[in-house]
Amino acid sequence: MSFLQKTMKGAKIGHFKNTENSPSVVMPIPQEVCISMSQHMGPPCKPVVAKGDTVKVGTLVGDSDAFLSAPIHSSVSGTVKEISEIVVANGSKCQVVVIAADGEQTVDENVKPPVVETHADFVKAIKNSGLVGLGGAGFPTHIKMNPKNLDAVDTLVINAAECEPYITSDYRTMLERTQDILDGIAAIKKFIGIKQVKIGIENNKPKAIELLKKETANDPSVEVCSLPSLYPKGAEKVTIFETTGRVVKEGMLPADAGVILDNVTSVAFIGQYLRTGMPLVTKCLTVDGDAIAEPKNVVVPIGTRYADVIAFCGGYKKPAKKLIMGGPMMGILVYSDSYPVLKNNNALLAFSSERAIIEPESPCIRCGRCMNTCPYQLQPRQIELAAQNDNIEMLNRLKVMLCMECGCCSYVCPAKRNLTFSNKLAKQKVRAASAKK
Repeated sequence: MSFLQKTMKGAKIGHFKNTENSPSVVMPIPQEVCISMSQHMGPPCKPVVAKGDTVKVGTLVGDSDAFLSAPIHSSVSGTVKEISEIVVANGSKCQVVVIAADGEQTVDENVKPPVVETHADFVKAIKNSGLVGLGGAGFPTHIKMNPKNLDAVDTLVINAAECEPYITSDYRTMLERTQDILDGIAAIKKFIGIKQVKIGIENNKPKAIELLKKETANDPSVEVCSLPSLYPKGAEKVTIFETTGRVVKEGMLPADAGVILDNVTSVAFIGQYLRTGMPLVTKCLTVDGDAIAEPKNVVVPIGTRYADVIAFCGGYKKPAKKLIMGGPMMGILVYSDSYPVLKNNNALLAFSSERAIIEPESPCIRCGRCMNTCPYQLQPRQIELAAQNDNIEMLNRLKVMLCMECGCCSYVCPAKRNLTFSNKLAKQKVRAASAKK
């Protein structure tokens, strides 16, 4: 399979950037927050506080010794009400720390700007901040910043594409926190030894492109790349290829191609954290959808329940049929608005039954649209057939593990086949077969 084409394939989808001109607003502190111990890839954290403990903004409430992990901090000051469990979107359970807020927002005494003089100091600081990928993936950022082949990494790619419909929180970051982004870039360049920076932005955001070009005009190492508005330009391998021409092959990490890739809001947070020392305790998310009364971009304490966020946005103007954490293409359906905001949430979308329509599947007509649209040139229909027949060898030959579940194949299918879900199940079968071996 070859990625070497002028531009990767994808789907033309509606942008629906209804809140692009809505400046971020800070939500009042809710009466309580519910802070999940599972807010990143890898094993969940364990609570390090107990019922009745007093906490402040920035107090450590969850931690883990696991390599693939990031600490979790309180977003409010108050009292730990209970340690309990919730059912998450995939049906599993995870622990939560429920904190009754006192409304004072007293900052923890340990919140201080970190002293960073070396690469090791930088990685330690990023870990202590609790930062994970804020674009949705939730990968602990300190691991990205400490690649095994550090000397071979020469490029920082900043993912500012924000290609999912509706979501505009990254766009508002670019317009409102430009200096934080520049400070984050400077720190990464200094402590990682980066030689060039590529900022990839879809061309449907001309104001952000113009602003960042203006602010980086005197730094020849930084290039703002205008990307075609073709979903999914924000996917990891796609963004790297589109901005650098480098190919991250199957089984490779971006660092293997000499690249560190980070979300634009993550980079802005690094700049902010090194200046203030305040760990990741708030998140800006786009609240939109035809069931929301007042769509807007909202800065909320992490752990705020969706119901409280939606109430701040005027509540529901229609009964919500679907509630999505993230975008409509790759977001996760949640079963209740009692679910809490996580670090890597970038949107909350609520759709009525008029918009949340599931059309019935019909037989494949062999039109080839799924294959012609797939950014990685996979064959979704053949993957579906191999999965139905439990043909693991064929699934491996079809490179199903490359699938990023972007949803392009399902979106363009005239037969309305749920190919993305079939791919997801196929990947689970490959993993299960590999585990048995």
